[in-house]
Amino acid sequence: MSSTQPTVLVTGGAGYVGSALVPKLLAAGWNVRVLDLYLFRPHVFADIASHPGLTQIIGDIRDLPTVEKALTGCEAIIHLACISNDPSFELDPALGRSINYACFGPMVDAAKRAKVRRFIYASSSSVYGIKSELNVTEDLPLMPLTDYSKYKALCETILLEKRGRRRSFTPVIIRPATVCGYAPRQRLDVIVNILTNHALVNRKIRVLGGAQTRPNIHIDDMTDLYVHCLQVPAETIDCQIFNAGYSNETVDSIANIVKHVVGKDVEIVSEPTDDIRSYHISSKKLKDELGFTPHRSIKSAVKDLVAAFADKRIVNSMDDPSYYNIRMMQRLLTV
Repeated sequence: MSSTQPTVLVTGGAGYVGSALVPKLLAAGWNVRVLDLYLFRPHVFADIASHPGLTQIIGDIRDLPTVEKALTGCEAIIHLACISNDPSFELDPALGRSINYACFGPMVDAAKRAKVRRFIYASSSSVYGIKSELNVTEDLPLMPLTDYSKYKALCETILLEKRGRRRSFTPVIIRPATVCGYAPRQRLDVIVNILTNHALVNRKIRVLGGAQTRPNIHIDDMTDLYVHCLQVPAETIDCQIFNAGYSNETVDSIANIVKHVVGKDVEIVSEPTDDIRSYHISSKKLKDELGFTPHRSIKSAVKDLVAAFADKRIVNSMDDPSYYNIRMMQRLLTV
């Protein structure tokens, strides 16, 4: 590890977003420490494991001594680690609370003690709940509908409250749309990726509802944004909250984009649903104040996934539990 380069800790860095982010951080000149349990893809960084700037720490963010050791000497932290969707969270609410909420305040305190200068928190656009507004902006009240989104919102409050008067500690909150596209630790349980998987394997897409609007962002835009947040002046992001999305599309529209890319023979079957979540986020503040504009489309994400299937980077996509957070959670909780 180079002593002249700054160090960033990425919690949950071996997950879906982290697996695409870590190589970009290394390329941008950061020393990177990954703190993760490595439950899904233990060797996700095999291709870059010998990089002198990469340190991999197998550990639990709920263990404060581990967190404190990982933070030592860090300039920044990008906090991605969490149980990351509602079904997985609901399998064991107490476990979800301990990971997504209870350990967060102590982590922020540890970061401040370690003189970390920048704390980037990955929240979620799901904190808005159901909104009737044409564009959901960062100043609208939060109405989280699930424990997952409730704890995301509560952690935002904790982070901003702990900012205090220390000017050298800069917190920033990102509320991502649903991430899509290919990454080394692939997820196939988010909307664009789900539909693409089924289109490729079964030549059939089941659309539940269809009229709901869902915001999405390509994983390369998402990871570029985190790198960008490390590079901009502190005063630009200090205590700021940013929505991060590219395309707000109905589920029906996403299905048709997938069909257009995968093939005309793909059948789309519509079914009723009680999942009424629907919102259209605005990322105008991201462009106006942070100078960042996502530009990769859902179509591009689908094409990337098709290519990954074709060259066998994604295999056994229906049965391998490592692609599905809830299946891995079920397996771990029954061991």
